[in-house]
Amino acid sequence: MADSPATLLRLIWLASPALPVGGFSYSEGLEAAVDAGRVGTEAQAAGWLLDQLHLALARADLPVLAHAHAAWRDSKVDRAAALNDWVLATRESAEFRLQAEQMGRSLVEWLRNGEQAADPRVAACARLQPAPAWPVAYALATVLAQADAREALLACAFGWAENMTQAAMKAVPLGQAAAQRMLARLAQAIPAVVEEALARPDDALQAHAPMLAILSSRHEAQYSRLFRS
Repeated sequence: MADSPATLLRLIWLASPALPVGGFSYSEGLEAAVDAGRVGTEAQAAGWLLDQLHLALARADLPVLAHAHAAWRDSKVDRAAALNDWVLATRESAEFRLQAEQMGRSLVEWLRNGEQAADPRVAACARLQPAPAWPVAYALATVLAQADAREALLACAFGWAENMTQAAMKAVPLGQAAAQRMLARLAQAIPAVVEEALARPDDALQAHAPMLAILSSRHEAQYSRLFRS
C-alpha cells in the first residue's frame, strides 16, 4: 500500500492519461498491427497487449524503472545516466526512441514546474543526454512522490495499460465495454509482471521484440495513421 494519501494521489496522477506527457498520442506499433491485419478483434487486441506486457515491459522498461528508482533514491546520478543510455540504445525503431525521449522530456518539464523543482535530482535528470528517457524520468517522479519501487512499477504499468487500451479503442476500433474487459485482463496480469520485473537483475535486461520493432518501423512510413507510433 502507498505510504500516505499524498503518495497514493501522486501515483494516481502519474498513472493518469491526463498527465501532460503525450502518452495518448502513441500506439507503440499497435496501429501498424491493425493495418497489417494482425489485430482486428477484442481478443486479438487483448492478446497483443498481454504479450507486449510480458515480453517487452516485464523484461525492459519495468526493471529499468526499478533500477532507476534505486539510483535516484540514493542520488546515484551516474547509475541513472547509464540506465538512460541503455534505454535509448535499445529502442529498435526511430519512433520508439522518439517516444522515449519526448515523454521523458515532457515529464521532466512537468517536474521542473512543480513543488519539488528545486530538488537537485530534477536538474540532473534534465541534463541527461541526449534526453531523459521515459522510464528513467518516471522513476525520479515516483521517488519524489515518496513511493517505493513496487508502487512505482504498478502505477507505470497501469498507466501504460490504460493508454494502450484507449489506443485500441481508436485503432481497431473497439467499444467502451470491450476496452474495459481488456483493461481488466491487463490489470489482472500486472501484479505478477511487476514482481518479475523487480526480481530481474541488470544482466538479464532484455529489449528484443522483433515483430514489435518491425511493425513500429513500418508505421513510420504508413500512409494514413492516427498515432505518432
